[in-house]
Amino acid sequence: MADRVSSYLIEVDIPSSYFGNMINFIYQRYVKPELQRFANVSSHATGDSPSLAFTILGVGGKPIISVEIRGRKPVELTITRLDESVTEEMISRVKQDVTIAVNLFEEQVRKSTLYFAWREGEEVVPEKLRGNEKKPVQRMFLETQILFFMLFIAASFFLFAVIGILTPIVLLAIQFVFVFYSSKIIARTADWHITKDNPNIHILEYHLPLDEHDKFRQKFSLAELVELKKEIYTEAIADKGEIDCAAVQQIFLKSGIECKPENLVTRKVNVYDLVEKTAKKFGYPMPEIVVSNTELPNAAASGPSPNRGVVLITTGLFVQLDDEEIISVLGHEFGHLKGHDPLLLYGLSAVQYVVFFYVLWPFLFSSFFLFFIYFWAVMAVIYFIAKFFEARADLISAIVIGQPELLARSLEKIGFKRLLYERTPSFRVQEWISFDPHPPIYFRVNRLEKIKVPVKINHPLAESAKDVTRGFLASL
Repeated sequence: MADRVSSYLIEVDIPSSYFGNMINFIYQRYVKPELQRFANVSSHATGDSPSLAFTILGVGGKPIISVEIRGRKPVELTITRLDESVTEEMISRVKQDVTIAVNLFEEQVRKSTLYFAWREGEEVVPEKLRGNEKKPVQRMFLETQILFFMLFIAASFFLFAVIGILTPIVLLAIQFVFVFYSSKIIARTADWHITKDNPNIHILEYHLPLDEHDKFRQKFSLAELVELKKEIYTEAIADKGEIDCAAVQQIFLKSGIECKPENLVTRKVNVYDLVEKTAKKFGYPMPEIVVSNTELPNAAASGPSPNRGVVLITTGLFVQLDDEEIISVLGHEFGHLKGHDPLLLYGLSAVQYVVFFYVLWPFLFSSFFLFFIYFWAVMAVIYFIAKFFEARADLISAIVIGQPELLARSLEKIGFKRLLYERTPSFRVQEWISFDPHPPIYFRVNRLEKIKVPVKINHPLAESAKDVTRGFLASL
């Protein structure tokens, strides 16, 4: 049988002492709930290399796939085909199941992890510990600017009474100014500006032992935790220029926490270098680089063109992805700049807005029901078209960076929760028709994994539009 054995490496950011807990978590989360699907289950959750092995059963209880997971860094996954009926899609599904389980455990560990990030020579900025959404101002300007359309529709009702028929022209002119200068506006909302002379962000993670997590959370309120982080910055980092584990240990001891060196992870990220490598691959000048100190992993690009672009990265992305994965994500963001996506989406919404105001307003304004249906339909169409641009950005990253599998792996890491929800067919359809410019994660990952390098596609937008449409129809 060709390609009978498939081997994968799953990157993890947890101490080696947690691998036994991870193996047990995968068994409890993935295997135990559906034991009837498995046979020959064996688990060794102790020792230097804990492992979990099992056989997946097919129709009639026939063994079709053998799986072995080894708790190492990175996690080793071996999938063996036992039957000719096993397809690549089935192997990919098993690999994704295990990856999701690993990421779920890693998220559990992150909940008991303290994160510190700082930039040399600048004021300490505490991490944003809560909030899974971008700042409202950022959401208006990053990538598609679709929110502008919604705001301007609402503003039309109020301004029409003041300036009458000139309302659309005035509003669209204002919107264009905001889109054109969006990079400057976004730059002002960030915590740090990265320069060639000061290119680094420093990350420190301390993994609290799992059995101490609850006690720690009960002892420290959010405000007290922020004060603890400030003390660590001041005494163990800012004054020394390096992470001083001994100083960190003393601060923790004063707070009743024993600092175990094996649970302390540090990383120095040359952010300027990562963006510069990406810009050189695209042949573009360096955009402005800004960093937001938040645990939510994210990156985004804005601006009317590569020459007036800004790239925003969160410190959470540095925690979850390695340098090559970050470059693949930056390739996606540069894809938005290459495609002039903000201007194209502005043009699309502007044309629709003019038609709405000058042609359809008299008919729609007479009926709230008609207006509601029209507004919902238009937003659904615009967001669906926006998915073409997101899919094209994935494709451009694959073409220019040349590592589509890395971008797929990065999306799995960042969007593993959505991948889990998207296993439900009804949720998949909901993701396709939702007011979200991004296609479902499962679609993006599967599409990237099928791309062969080198990538040769003459019309990425047309190809992406076809792929998105086919993906949506296949979900129905």
